[in-house]
Amino acid sequence: MRSRTARWSLSTAVLVVAGMTLTACGPDSSGAGSSASSSSASGGQATTGQSANGGQATTGGGGSGGSSATGGSAGTGVSAGGGSGASGGSAAGAACKTANLSFSSSGGMAQGEVLINLKNVGPTTCSMHGFPGVDLKGRDGTESATRSTMKVPTVTLSPGQTTDFTLHYPPNNTGGSGVTFTTAVVTPPNETQSHTMPLGINIPVTAGGPNITVDPVGAGK
Repeated sequence: MRSRTARWSLSTAVLVVAGMTLTACGPDSSGAGSSASSSSASGGQATTGQSANGGQATTGGGGSGGSSATGGSAGTGVSAGGGSGASGGSAAGAACKTANLSFSSSGGMAQGEVLINLKNVGPTTCSMHGFPGVDLKGRDGTESATRSTMKVPTVTLSPGQTTDFTLHYPPNNTGGSGVTFTTAVVTPPNETQSHTMPLGINIPVTAGGPNITVDPVGAGK
């Protein structure tokens, strides 16, 4: 009787120990296994790459913690239409060339002024911006006009249109022979080729040289 009871107690103890072992080996939803799964889902690092619009995606954690594929800033890239467009060229056309201009002179608004007229005789529209060069020549030598302080406009000339600039000089009212110039060598703004035209000017002989100035092309209109 005692032997049967002892065997029953030993069997019961074995079953209890086996049950405890199985419990210890089972999965724990709140343990290290869950933590490992969570780390796998969100701990990986996203691959850095170029965004679809040319920016660089910022490196960050995977899942919701990482940057999106288009994480680059659109404001730092050059837009598709950036830079000078097809209409970026000057609508006024290229600079007027000396060869495409005709030159003439006429009286100014006051004594001691002469207008030099420039006509576009070329086939296309052109523009001028700046001061012309003017050298006066005569038997007594050559004098170059200095620039005035007038504001410089931009002048656009269609074929057949005319503009002008003003040459200022001191008229000779002294009664003496003065200094006489018979020709003018005119160089349009931003040009290297000059045009020589007849121009009669008589100025007094003054200490320090003559005070001859030139305005920008198109000024005063």
